[in-house]
Amino acid sequence: MGPTAAGKTDLALEIAKLYPVEIISVDSALVYREMDIGTAKPEPSVLELFPHHLVNIIEPTESYSAGSFRDDALALMADITKRGKVPLLVGGTMLYFKALQYGLADLPAADPKIRHKLETELAQYGLEYLHARLAEIDPVSAARIHINDPQRIQRALEVFKITGKSLTDLSQTTPTPLSYRVAKIILSPFKRSVLHQRIETRYKLMVDNGFIEEVEALVKRGDCHADLPSIRAVGYRQAWAYLSGEYDRDTLIDKAIIATRQMAKRQITWCRSQDDGIWFDSSEGLPIDEVTLFLAEQYPELLS
Repeated sequence: MGPTAAGKTDLALEIAKLYPVEIISVDSALVYREMDIGTAKPEPSVLELFPHHLVNIIEPTESYSAGSFRDDALALMADITKRGKVPLLVGGTMLYFKALQYGLADLPAADPKIRHKLETELAQYGLEYLHARLAEIDPVSAARIHINDPQRIQRALEVFKITGKSLTDLSQTTPTPLSYRVAKIILSPFKRSVLHQRIETRYKLMVDNGFIEEVEALVKRGDCHADLPSIRAVGYRQAWAYLSGEYDRDTLIDKAIIATRQMAKRQITWCRSQDDGIWFDSSEGLPIDEVTLFLAEQYPELLS
């Protein structure tokens, strides 16, 4: 695990060359088909040589939750270990890691009537109004959920209306350890300037390699819209706004880079909360020797 542009996929491929592992993607954007460039999805040739589970499994119009990930990942992990291999979970969607390791709160199903009422209020009063209401009943969730995230704001309000309890209260679950021994490898450039430069370079390269055209193709499908979870992914949201005429190409690139850096900061903050995580520095390139030495010393049975 680690921030975007840290080198996680490349490191996973190096590990896969040495150990009997199968890679499970822990990325909320890689699940979508037709979203390749902006998600930094591994090339088809790489996926053929080193298959990644939970990549290209749904359409951009479909939803995929942390609960869905947990169910799918646990089933895959059971199958992989049954076949004598080791699950290697790789990605930067920290909510998925959290859901897998500690479980999820038992939240109520969506209520169509309440959801319709919230949609009406959103159209009438705007996101700031809904976010302010959320801050009154659940300041912890309001601080965590971005003011421009209508789906999560409405979901938090919906949960409160259904149960009378805040999302924060309902989410206070007792950690349930996985029935697996976990080696939690955290990869990140320790130099923040290096990470920022990589993010900028990678996004500009994505644009040069046809990212705008990729989003244009999603627009032309006719069934995608700006409020879909897939389109709200960092980079895609800004490109969609650009294609809608909200701002010019230079502004698109600036906004996308800033949003990606902000996401990386949140990822790093969450990783720092993982007391059982082992950090490796990728500022000067992939720490392959350091990671393989760690695995050989701590998990010698992997090579047996």
